[in-house]
Amino acid sequence: MDWTGTMASIKAAWRREISAYFATPLAYVFIAIFLLVLGIFTWDLSRFFDTGAADLGPFFYWHPWLFMMFMPALAMRLWAEETNSGTAELLLSLPVNLPGLVIGKLLAAWSVAAFALILTFPWWITVNILGPADNAAIALTYFVSLIMAGSYLAIGAAVSALTRSAVLAFVIGVLIAFLLTAAGWPLVSGAVADWLGPSAGDAVAQFSFLTHFETAQRGVLELRGLFFFLGFTTLCIALNTLFVAQRRAGAQ
Repeated sequence: MDWTGTMASIKAAWRREISAYFATPLAYVFIAIFLLVLGIFTWDLSRFFDTGAADLGPFFYWHPWLFMMFMPALAMRLWAEETNSGTAELLLSLPVNLPGLVIGKLLAAWSVAAFALILTFPWWITVNILGPADNAAIALTYFVSLIMAGSYLAIGAAVSALTRSAVLAFVIGVLIAFLLTAAGWPLVSGAVADWLGPSAGDAVAQFSFLTHFETAQRGVLELRGLFFFLGFTTLCIALNTLFVAQRRAGAQ
């Protein structure tokens, strides 16, 4: 692999997409709505102040469920909009490294998601004001949450490369993300266990983002969960590259 070419393509694609995100209201609207909804779920629906606990459990609890909506929304335009704007043919005709292009675009969306999470740090400070908090566990959960966000974004990016419609990419991305989230929900895994047996229920749950994120919420860094998210993201990047390569071949 041409590592120099790949890194150059990643850097160029990242700069291009970051500029596109912040040159329009898209990134600002995404961040504002994300923080508003997450705040409502954390402080109001979870009745945070009624728990009397100095931890961010109610905050992190909602991350998988909100990510499955917000991350596909952030990634839906990455490739679909290239087609709508007429820049896809030009972009794919350039002698660029496709894996680098795919990774650079994904990293740009990931950077926006990371910035949104950074803006929630005052809530972490608030918890410390309320009482002694397990800051190591909170930092760990933030880290795993960011890694998980990348997996949700990778789903949206791969689906975006399959369709010309950003709206359709969003709908399909949310559907896939929902299946991969709800598979670890006790209601779903329990139903599968009742139908096919406990081993089947456990197997289904192991493919869920929810299952692997819950371990981090308990303040435990489980390498299996970390490898799951990173492996899933890598798989989606590979599929995304394949879809884009097919699009390039069809345009030639």
